[in-house]
Amino acid sequence: MTGSQDRSESSADEDGVNTSRGLRTYYALLITESVSLLGSLVSGLVVSISIFRETGQATPLALVEFFSILPVIVTSGFSGALADRFDRRLLMLVANVGFVLCSSLLLLTFASDAFRLWHLYAFSCASGLFAALQRPAFQASVTMLVPDGLRDKANAWGQLTGPAARVIAPAIAALLFASIGIVGAIALDILTFVAAIVVLFMVRIPTPQATEEGRSLGGSIWRQAFDGFRYLLARPALFFLVAHSSLVTFLVFGALVLGTPYVLARTGSETQFGWVLVALNVGAVTGAIVMGAWGGTKPRVHTVFPGWIIAGVFLVLAGVAQGAVMLAATFFAFMFARPFIDAAGLSILQMKIAPDVQGRVFAAIGQITSMLAALAFLIAGPLADNVLEPARNLPVWSAVGWAVGTTPGSGMGLLLVVSGALTVLISLAFYLVPAIRRVESALPGYVPAAK
Repeated sequence: MTGSQDRSESSADEDGVNTSRGLRTYYALLITESVSLLGSLVSGLVVSISIFRETGQATPLALVEFFSILPVIVTSGFSGALADRFDRRLLMLVANVGFVLCSSLLLLTFASDAFRLWHLYAFSCASGLFAALQRPAFQASVTMLVPDGLRDKANAWGQLTGPAARVIAPAIAALLFASIGIVGAIALDILTFVAAIVVLFMVRIPTPQATEEGRSLGGSIWRQAFDGFRYLLARPALFFLVAHSSLVTFLVFGALVLGTPYVLARTGSETQFGWVLVALNVGAVTGAIVMGAWGGTKPRVHTVFPGWIIAGVFLVLAGVAQGAVMLAATFFAFMFARPFIDAAGLSILQMKIAPDVQGRVFAAIGQITSMLAALAFLIAGPLADNVLEPARNLPVWSAVGWAVGTTPGSGMGLLLVVSGALTVLISLAFYLVPAIRRVESALPGYVPAAK
């Protein structure tokens, strides 16, 4: 811990960032983002309930997810370049205004009884575009607001927002669906975005000073859209750290996308499924709280890789679990580990990537993750439905049936086991590479300074 971290919060640290003001800005943005996320989850669930009741099909809801992630895959590189060229606060303002516009138009279609499914796909795609603009700008702003010594805890609290919202959202959605309906729920969602806009008008995010790395990557915005990939490839240890995260995330996404049908098949009960879902999200919330209080190890790689190994073990155990209690316990433990991994990994990137190129690099990482997520979504479902679940009725299944069972859901359980085992093996292999373990000492740390 540096000497600047021992000073009073009211003083400016050596990074050129007023610690107290920077932290207030970060947590103000985090709180408003959390409220906006909760509003979006609630309105999304209310809309999903209505559409499923009307169509009786899951495909429209799956298409909403696809159209939401598509803009991230296509445009993240340009969004990252914009985050490094322009005022990041302004970009977040534009994104939130865009969210208001999309939600307002969707509200009008429902209020006028003119709603069609293609409206939802179009607005989901547009919202995804604004999300692709917002995320690199926010991620790159953290470095300018929170000093390195406090960043692990700040990132851990950031990991708390999604799971906490997912614990609360279903109950609120059910209440609002019965009381104020779709139009009211979307209107409340719009108000949360308006609150975020007000906060963004009130805060200031320092602009990073230009670095040699940033100047060497100069050029047109078309060239800068691919700078994030070039930056990572030029730093092998950092590239392999990101490559590991991408590989194991692909495995985990492929397993967890089957979470709903898997738990329902194992338990045969919507009520028990609900309790398992609650346990999963409570695990993530609890892990974020503990990581926020503790702050992780130094070096941080000793939090990241052991965390993935532990998470992989519990994913294997979730694949062999055949009762609601065991499923809830293993998913709780798996999600408990995730905030430690994500917060420490994000802190490494924020410290080792030059502040004036972070928008481009985070956008590149987001593109990789989104593409692998989409691929996992496309592979996991057909693999489970057409190969693994039918295979449990074949004689050859006895080789694995002793572990994962032969009842409905066993095929999906085998996929969880394989994904978890590969996560453990890949994480061990990367962790044993000295250059990766020494990434924090080998690469220079960057000290953000406001202009």
